Amino acid sequence: MKYFNGFSLKNEDIFFQDYIIDSDYCVAGFSYGSQRAFEFVYNSPNRVDRLILLSPAFFQNHKKSFIRTQLRYYKSNPQAYIEQFVKNVIYPSNTKLEEYIDKCNYNELESLLTYIWDRDKIIELIDRGVTIEVFIGGEDKIVNSQKSFEFFCELTTTYLIKDAGHLLLF
Repeated sequence: MKYFNGFSLKNEDIFFQDYIIDSDYCVAGFSYGSQRAFEFVYNSPNRVDRLILLSPAFFQNHKKSFIRTQLRYYKSNPQAYIEQFVKNVIYPSNTKLEEYIDKCNYNELESLLTYIWDRDKIIELIDRGVTIEVFIGGEDKIVNSQKSFEFFCELTTTYLIKDAGHLLLF
């Protein structure tokens, strides 16, 4: 199984063992990693049976001013930005993520915030035989879980975990 990490994180796949399938034909990603996993599968000539998107980063419903503000905040104080980001990722749990923090940069954040999930590409993957499963936390503090759910449920098998946050923990 190929796994793509979330923004500023490493080895956090340990939190998703209940959702991930250990198979050579499975690709999974968390948050920003969901975007990267999707593009990897879309552009891969190799067989992929299942794509698992865990709390996919979904910001296409936000105004450009929101994105500019996020990028300015990061640029002015990357450490403070990441600290607040991690607090939002773990909510509502008390999980400690210090050992999972990794280097990140402005370009990755910009890519994450400006990515557009393309319906036609999703449909094309499904037509190629890829099963896409999406898991969304109902108490997510990173993305608007309702908007994300509305988008993905029309196209994929989508699960809204009512009391879970972005990390899909309670």
